[in-house]
Amino acid sequence: MILAGDIGGTKTVLALYGRNNQGELQCEFEQTYFSAEYPHFHDILSVFIPADTTLNAACFGIAGPIVEQRCQITNLPWLIDAAELSIKLRCNRVKLLNDLEATAIGMLNIPSEDLVELNPSAQRQQGNIAVIAAGTGLGEAILYWDGQRHHPMATEGGHCDFAPQTQQQDLLLSYLRKQFNGHVSWERVLSGAGFGHLYDFLVDINYAPACPAVPAANSVNALSDDRNAIISRLGLNVEDRGCAEALRLFVELYGAEAGNLALKCLATGGVYIGGGIAPKIRPVLENGDFLRAFSDKGRFQTLLSGLSVKLSLNPNTALIGAAHYFSD
Repeated sequence: MILAGDIGGTKTVLALYGRNNQGELQCEFEQTYFSAEYPHFHDILSVFIPADTTLNAACFGIAGPIVEQRCQITNLPWLIDAAELSIKLRCNRVKLLNDLEATAIGMLNIPSEDLVELNPSAQRQQGNIAVIAAGTGLGEAILYWDGQRHHPMATEGGHCDFAPQTQQQDLLLSYLRKQFNGHVSWERVLSGAGFGHLYDFLVDINYAPACPAVPAANSVNALSDDRNAIISRLGLNVEDRGCAEALRLFVELYGAEAGNLALKCLATGGVYIGGGIAPKIRPVLENGDFLRAFSDKGRFQTLLSGLSVKLSLNPNTALIGAAHYFSD
């Protein structure tokens, strides 16, 4: 039995995997928990897994940097240590992965019908693969191609400096510098919270009036009503001018940073888009704005315009990747 986990700032998903008659991994039991409701990850484990369970291996994809098999989660006060987990689980084979590292492995193992090609001009090639996923934060990873197989490489690229490319984005950077005391990362604009930051920017520069349906950022309803989800939903349905522009800008920036990552690792094998946000805004990812920003790289436009760009519709890509770590 393999214990797999996808540990994020918003939710934690745990699953037990066994093998079917064909020797293939299959999920036996899965449960989702709201991370903030638990003081520590160990508390979730105690609820999920029976004390008498015998594990062959355990692997967890975690939203944060893994250093010497320890991780301080970026958006939670949890410190997770593989050695401590090994003792708690009575299992010698315990591995911590960055969540995007797990997602990258998962992209190679999910069913092909869970992947949607966004680029009709894509040319099928072998090579490195870029993986990008906006959710609670912005994750980025690379699948390095050695000529025979892919190897996952974790990064913290979502925390790199945000670089504007248009006059509107120049104004956005100046605006966000004031909000965040100088440094502005890509995660500030490409994440769930990014919708709120983009919307507030547009309202504050008088691009559009504040929408009555969107709670004020400092109101008591900002969290309970999931303000960022409201903005993206109103934008998707074009029910409010400011929300619609915030969504358009989000997609433009998403495409630009996906193109940046593709260039950095020369992703001739393509780009995979994961995370919880992308499937929910699929219609605007397919309208051409994403691909235009993705390939708008000057002398490298021709190269990028021929790369495969696939959207994952599978919500458990990271979990599947964690499960396959030891089996692969």
